[in-house]
Amino acid sequence: MTPPAALDQLLRDLAPQVLSAVCRRFGDFARCEDAVQEALLAAAVKWPEQGMPDSPKNWLITAAARRRIDIERSESARRQRENTAAALAVPQPERVPAGDDTLILLMLCCHPELGKASQLALTLRAVGGLTTAEIGRAFLVPEKTVSQRINRAKKRLAGARFRMPPPEDRAERMAAVLQVLYLIFTEGHTASSGTAVNRVELTAEAIRLTRQLHAQVPGDGEVAGLLALMLLTDARRPARTRPDGSAVPLAEQDRTRWDSAAIAEGLGLIGKTLSTARLGPYQIEAAIAAVHDEAARAEDTDWPQVLALYDLLLAVAPSPVAALNRIVPVAMVHGAREGLRQLDEITGLDGHHRVDVVRAHLLDLAGEPEQARVYYRSAAVKTLSVPERRYLESRAAQGKSP
Repeated sequence: MTPPAALDQLLRDLAPQVLSAVCRRFGDFARCEDAVQEALLAAAVKWPEQGMPDSPKNWLITAAARRRIDIERSESARRQRENTAAALAVPQPERVPAGDDTLILLMLCCHPELGKASQLALTLRAVGGLTTAEIGRAFLVPEKTVSQRINRAKKRLAGARFRMPPPEDRAERMAAVLQVLYLIFTEGHTASSGTAVNRVELTAEAIRLTRQLHAQVPGDGEVAGLLALMLLTDARRPARTRPDGSAVPLAEQDRTRWDSAAIAEGLGLIGKTLSTARLGPYQIEAAIAAVHDEAARAEDTDWPQVLALYDLLLAVAPSPVAALNRIVPVAMVHGAREGLRQLDEITGLDGHHRVDVVRAHLLDLAGEPEQARVYYRSAAVKTLSVPERRYLESRAAQGKSP
């Protein structure tokens, strides 16, 4: 008997392939997605009792196709039976497409007409195979809200054809796909709210989906860069929390607990893509993560190299967040006072608690612990993350830098 965890992983791996096959044959993403979800549910119930079919993918495609026909028949009862049967024949196993259309499916879920919240929910549902309840728990929103977002997204996609976007639209659509995958990972790695430092189910799902995408477009430097960035960042997860669940900053982490296999894979990916592909922001961010992961101790970090990479990142893809992240390397290379001076020049992050965190850290480095405490308290009030709030409150009480 297949273990429940293995069965769950298999269904999630097959979900986008099954949906792609059904969409390619029948069209109409919304009805096909409903049919596939019902097929996945049926498999989860029947396979543990009846045993795994010889071809799980074909079983799911056939089950989803039959359900898709039932949906069509119930909504088109006035059509002639012979026309319906002829137009909607159940696909046989030998007719199942051999290719993986995950990339097309990802691009459809990240259609520019959908808002970011809808793109996230639809991607996790259609490509990730997560239930609405799982998505709701991951993003701390009611299941009903997730369901509404998915339903609205599917209505917006009514009539959209299941095919690769035209060449002139592909770059923009791919950028949206990568952004959605990165947002899923980021929310998992550093939960923006709630009681947990991270949400492993989200980081794992983001890495899994990015692996699938990388397998489809192995020559895309930014896809490889994003996968490397995720691996190199997630490798630190075992050392990011204490037994009581509180956060451990990078400089204080026990680096022997980092995932060496993930680091090796990430280093291999970024090393290869930097030498062969056109440079992009995800590759640069992965290179920054690599510098941190290669340092055996915090004091061994090559801060001049980190600063140079941030300068390059700002030249390629300027953003207030990148500018803020650059401030600590500035302080480590040129001193805390210079870091504070440049921090005052950053715009576009008014009221963000991370600005107060960085300012508090630099004030500690500059020998002004009392002023640092003020900004640690200010940041603690603004954050929605319970572990981060506790960490910042403890810094305010101790007057120590992170």
